Amino acid sequence: MSTPDSTPGSTPANRDPGGRRPQRADARTNRERILNVADEVFGKGGESASTEEVARLAGVGIATVFRHFPTKAALLEAVLVQRFDRLREQAEALFDATDPGTAFFDFFSHLVADAAGKIAIAEALLDAGGDHSGDAAQASDGLRRAVGALLQHAQRAGAVRDDVELPEVYALLVATSRASALARLEEEVRHRMLAIVFDGLATSPTHSKAAAPRS
Repeated sequence: MSTPDSTPGSTPANRDPGGRRPQRADARTNRERILNVADEVFGKGGESASTEEVARLAGVGIATVFRHFPTKAALLEAVLVQRFDRLREQAEALFDATDPGTAFFDFFSHLVADAAGKIAIAEALLDAGGDHSGDAAQASDGLRRAVGALLQHAQRAGAVRDDVELPEVYALLVATSRASALARLEEEVRHRMLAIVFDGLATSPTHSKAAAPRS
């Protein structure tokens, strides 16, 4: 006999189509706060940071952290996914920029400036027994595609040479990001390094002036 909320083919109001109960609002808030705090903690402390520190700064118990993320590796992967997703969204917001060249070069600069935290989190993930496959890899691929779209827009606008493609541009992005993060370059040195790279990518020196830092 069917009840009003369990008719054949229906989904109970308190479950999603996958059969899982949706998180309560406070649980979602806790999860978001844990992720944001973990991003900051592991982005600065890398593999030496701890989930206990995350719990303390997030104002929750360690059991709450592990209720959302069963392992430290699961937490770190979720942090990486969130970081990649946010960067992808920032890139996508520039797709309709009035100056595609500036949008591309500025976002390249932004990724390099952001690299130290991302590398620290990625190394902490490996140290915790995780890897860069799965959700993190998919999120990273999404960011890569967004950068590729910005590159194409800049090329169509005549700001970037049309004989360069995404693989070599991304190789330059990775190289400059790791150099900036691991060598702990001063901001002025990082900007000079990027100016040299951008002079090689731009169709003219005018377009490469977009190496200014993003706010």
